[in-house]
Amino acid sequence: MTTTTPAGKNTRTGKRTGSTKNTGSTKNTRIWSRALVRASGGPRYAVALAVDALGTGLLRPFLLLYGVTVLELSAPATGIAMTAGIVAGLACMPAVGRWLDRGARSTVVAASMLVRVVGVALLLAAPAGHVWLFGAAALFLGVGNQAWPAAHAALVATVAHGRERDAALAAGRALRNAALGVGALIAMACLAGGPAALRALAAVTGLAYLAAAALAWSVRLYAPSADAAAEARDAGPAPRMRALLAANVIYVFCLNVPEIALPLILVTQLDASPVWSAAIFVANTVLVVTLQVPVTVLLSRFPRRLVLALAGVVLAVSYVGFLAATSLGGERGAAAVAVVSVVCTLGEIVYAGSAVALVTVLAPTRLLGRALARFELSTGLGLAVSPAVITGLAPHGPGALWGGLAAATLVSASAVAAEKDRGTVPVP
Repeated sequence: MTTTTPAGKNTRTGKRTGSTKNTGSTKNTRIWSRALVRASGGPRYAVALAVDALGTGLLRPFLLLYGVTVLELSAPATGIAMTAGIVAGLACMPAVGRWLDRGARSTVVAASMLVRVVGVALLLAAPAGHVWLFGAAALFLGVGNQAWPAAHAALVATVAHGRERDAALAAGRALRNAALGVGALIAMACLAGGPAALRALAAVTGLAYLAAAALAWSVRLYAPSADAAAEARDAGPAPRMRALLAANVIYVFCLNVPEIALPLILVTQLDASPVWSAAIFVANTVLVVTLQVPVTVLLSRFPRRLVLALAGVVLAVSYVGFLAATSLGGERGAAAVAVVSVVCTLGEIVYAGSAVALVTVLAPTRLLGRALARFELSTGLGLAVSPAVITGLAPHGPGALWGGLAAATLVSASAVAAEKDRGTVPVP
């Protein structure tokens, strides 16, 4: 079964976007925006993304709090259960990749959402003190959270092509971050209600996942069968991408800098008000939402691998900036950290706009799912180990933390730039 959204229609839309983007008129901007929505999977799929992210923002940042306050579990037991869920999610990725390579697209996205519905149901069913049920819930939530990015990227790669695909992936990330932020703000406003409010948020999250899954499944998008020319082009071996995957483990540390590293440094080393941490997190979210698509489109004139290497340089510069800012101490140091965090966010935006897009053009179509699954494995590994690395380096001083991160990121950027793309067909 082939996709219900004809590739030719998207290709024609892509041409329209290219011709209208330079006019600057409001009408042409609207045309480009509609084309971008279609390239991202269509309006129903965009709504599914927003609903799913809104539900995730309601619960995911407060899952540890749910285990401690609602289920009355110890913090170590709750943390171990959540870590086990992440590990289980990583273990499922090879199977997700094979499923995608059989042509499934919207079905895998919907399944990643339905799995999280099961996780939320187990949360609601778990009585106080039952760590095993909480662990099972964390497992299902972890599987869904790990499977979704690869499934989403494969779906967009099927609908959109070339640089339109890059913009569509960036638009999906911006939309998701916006909905996550709204969900987190709603949840924060409700936390004063105590355990009852957390249970209510979990229930709403489950309903959001269920609605999003239904919307995603209704798109009914499958990868089209390859013609003879495409099969001949894709007959070669899949690129190993060893340097890219290894570098990605280090790159993704930037995603935990606003949530873990900066609050830790601001509170424990600079004795600054927690307000600074909250302000930096909000600024990070706003910048990603507003700049992800424009920056990705702006850098589309350069090779993706070069842009990804540039992202590493920008991130390394920001880490050196944090090292200098923390030497100021007090409120001056906190203000300097806030300024440098903008540079770090720009590096994150450049990284996010080029990394997945690079994988989608390196991998043969028939092995796209497995390539994306391997990339998400490296992402999940980086996200899993970065809190331990950051909290382990921080007590040894700013030099150990920021100097170590800067050096590792520069080495990663060099490896990305030096790696050769073998056995692949150049894609604009």
